[in-house]
Amino acid sequence: MVFWWREHHLSFEQECDFLKALGFGIELWPTMKGHDDCRYIRRNWTRLSEATADMFVSLNGRNDGPTLNEWLEQIQCAEMLNAPIIAKIESLCISHELDIADWGFAGEVVKMASDHNVMLCIETGPLPTLLKIGEKFDYIRYCLDTGHAHIDTEIPFKEYVDRLAERTTYLHLTDNYGKLDDHEPPGVKGGMDRANWDYLLEALGKFDNHVIGALEMFPCLPGTMIRHGSAFLFGEMGWPNPPTTKPGYDENTYRPL
Repeated sequence: MVFWWREHHLSFEQECDFLKALGFGIELWPTMKGHDDCRYIRRNWTRLSEATADMFVSLNGRNDGPTLNEWLEQIQCAEMLNAPIIAKIESLCISHELDIADWGFAGEVVKMASDHNVMLCIETGPLPTLLKIGEKFDYIRYCLDTGHAHIDTEIPFKEYVDRLAERTTYLHLTDNYGKLDDHEPPGVKGGMDRANWDYLLEALGKFDNHVIGALEMFPCLPGTMIRHGSAFLFGEMGWPNPPTTKPGYDENTYRPL
């Protein structure tokens, strides 16, 4: 999986063709950089469906204070694309900082996702809040962000993994230098200790979950993201199931600049 949140002169369809040829899926973001229009609104469904045919797709959920109707629309979009939704806790009207939560609203969203058979993964945030959401809603699954877990000043990385692993079905794979969420390539020099990468894979392997990994790095382009991320995770670390490039594909045909 690779993030898609910015655009250049290549069309969305060409981006998808490029990623498909390299054996990768795509994690869609709700808006294009510098624009407010949501990609998940109904008028865009045909384009999204046609461009991502034969790809694995996930949706990074709206985080602009979506109403229940807007939540329903993006859940229906995810259902059409057979995609999980990766949601921040704030989009469910839950705030760790303010210690407030509209559990009724969150419950309606979870029910809609369940009714439409759409996996709803809560993105890594303050561990106590994530666990509380999980306790209230059995349907919820977790998206573990390696970069966020690495810079948590209260919870050690391995404990973070241990507490979430049983219900983790999605990963945001990124690295940093331990201070800020820099979104560097996995394995960056001076980043997260390799023992933590090994521990993460071992911990996830204890449970029978189908876990999806998405490379989360910017501002680099998808080709750079794929090369750096793949070389470390699949080459150096030996993670399983590396994507397979289509025979005969020439990456030089992808010219985004």
